[in-house]
Amino acid sequence: MASYDKAIPPGGEGKITLKVHTKGYQGKIYKSAKVNTNDPKQNIIKLGIKAFIKVPVLISPRYVSFYGKAGQSITKIIEIKAGLKNPLTLSQDQFDLAGKVKYRLEEIDKGRRFKIYFTNIPGQPGNYSGFLKLKTNYPEKPVIIIKIRGRSFKEGKVSNQ
Repeated sequence: MASYDKAIPPGGEGKITLKVHTKGYQGKIYKSAKVNTNDPKQNIIKLGIKAFIKVPVLISPRYVSFYGKAGQSITKIIEIKAGLKNPLTLSQDQFDLAGKVKYRLEEIDKGRRFKIYFTNIPGQPGNYSGFLKLKTNYPEKPVIIIKIRGRSFKEGKVSNQ
């Protein structure tokens, strides 16, 4: 969201305020805004904001996507890092893709860093989607939901039409 002085006299100064809503973002972000001017030498000015959004729990990537041939086994990895000083604990709350996907939670650095290994279970062609819901010990982020989707297709020629 932006607010600004509507008109600035030649040689004068003005104020532009940019407001960035960071809900749903984590880690490094970059946002920009274009300012239109009536200066014939520079009619558009680009303003940029760089920030690092600190979150209680850093999840990378934030979702899992499987895409491949039916019968093919694919593994994807998500890393979870504690963003607070106190140790993080994770436990399963809900998982709705049993029979389609299996997962393994591994603690890499005690209370600080975890990896979740997701592997699709080879089967018939088709699409699926679901989630893994984990409980944490952080009141700032009591639940983590990792969305999972998959698409498997029959082997064969792919048409370019």
